[in-house]
Amino acid sequence: MIRTGKKFSKPEMSRVINGDTILLESEQPEEKLRLDVLMREIYRSYNRSTLQKFIESGFVTVDGELVTKSNTKFTRDVKIDLRVPEKLKNADVKPEIIFENECVVVVNKPAGLLSEAKGEYCPERTLADFGMVAHRLDRDTSGVMILAKDEDTLHFLKRQFQRRTVHKTYYAVVEGRPKLEQAKIDLPLIRDMKRPTTFRVDPNGKESETFYRLLKTNGEYSLVELKPITGRTHQLRVHMQYLGHPIVGDRVYGKGDRERLYLHAGELEITLPGGDRRVFRVPRPRSFDMLVASKGGAEAPAEKGR
Repeated sequence: MIRTGKKFSKPEMSRVINGDTILLESEQPEEKLRLDVLMREIYRSYNRSTLQKFIESGFVTVDGELVTKSNTKFTRDVKIDLRVPEKLKNADVKPEIIFENECVVVVNKPAGLLSEAKGEYCPERTLADFGMVAHRLDRDTSGVMILAKDEDTLHFLKRQFQRRTVHKTYYAVVEGRPKLEQAKIDLPLIRDMKRPTTFRVDPNGKESETFYRLLKTNGEYSLVELKPITGRTHQLRVHMQYLGHPIVGDRVYGKGDRERLYLHAGELEITLPGGDRRVFRVPRPRSFDMLVASKGGAEAPAEKGR
């Protein structure tokens, strides 16, 4: 039996049948979701991590209001606008071309220019805007790099780096003076899980070998030639830091008290499509020699080939 006029604790969630007020079912309030989750439903071409970067960078408005926190929650009926600007940073940066043919472009990468974007979106110009990247240099490292103009050339070049048939020579200014004038550093490297973007020496790490030669020194700073045998990420920087002679200007493994990282890729020996073996050279910046010379002091044995 249904009693007429029965009252319920939530009359707004009730309905009337035959003049009697009874609670048959409740209407749940509309669910609220994180902004990045809502945007993933709308902008499917971007992954969630990229959308979070957009939100934090101030590219997103909700109902006309700027929102910069990805975990802010909204219902699905809001109006979300995403306005990604064109690349703004380093828009006028252009690497110097030192060689070009129908397959490759060889450039002198300036310090501060990224080799490739790290995600789906990058708000700045990178070296990949000028060709297909077959290998990388850290953002703060300058020097010679080779870019491919087509996929076949890209694979051809990458295979050489993977097989270690490419020979590279770097120049660096390091803190202090190495004890030995030349030596091979054979120290395995592993990712530092306390700082996942960095690496450290560890016996369980991957094989990593670097040959170094002292070129000149004043005791406080030394100019060294570095020839990596393997090509691990941050290899030269970690090896020199482990020896107690971090590269000057290294913000990750050293003091970072200079305007740039004093590491330069000076020479690249590689085979071009068609079998032509070539050596490409880019002189190191004058600031490298000036930093060592500015303090005065003794020089190491004379450099060869300069």
